[in-house]
Amino acid sequence: MARRRRGRRAYETDLTDGQWARIAPLIPEAEPGGRPRKASTRELVNAILYFLRAGMAWRLLPHDFPPWQTVYYYLRRWQREGVWERVHHALVMADRERAGREASPSAAIIDSQSVRTADQKGARRATTRARKSKAASATS
Repeated sequence: MARRRRGRRAYETDLTDGQWARIAPLIPEAEPGGRPRKASTRELVNAILYFLRAGMAWRLLPHDFPPWQTVYYYLRRWQREGVWERVHHALVMADRERAGREASPSAAIIDSQSVRTADQKGARRATTRARKSKAASATS
């Protein structure tokens, strides 16, 4: 269970201290020379995780998190910079090591099953001309 953070109640999606210690070095700090961040990096990550787990509208982000516009900005920025890919890669490697396996897999399997993407009858019906109904011709 997540520990209670100062100033707000803890959510199930909050990172524990151990989880945060593992990914904190991978999350970039504020750029030097710019406006200082009001929200801590950990609170931004917790808000992003809450939003992604809840699957809700941005404006519904609880008020005890940083403003939704700020959280959205950092989610998108870190996506562009590849931060989430690095975090994912590091966590996969750590999980493999925890399970007693090599950090990097030595082989991979790719499934090449084909899937039909178009229904042939549907495409054919779309080109068929519409017929007049008998009821419509009886009234004219």
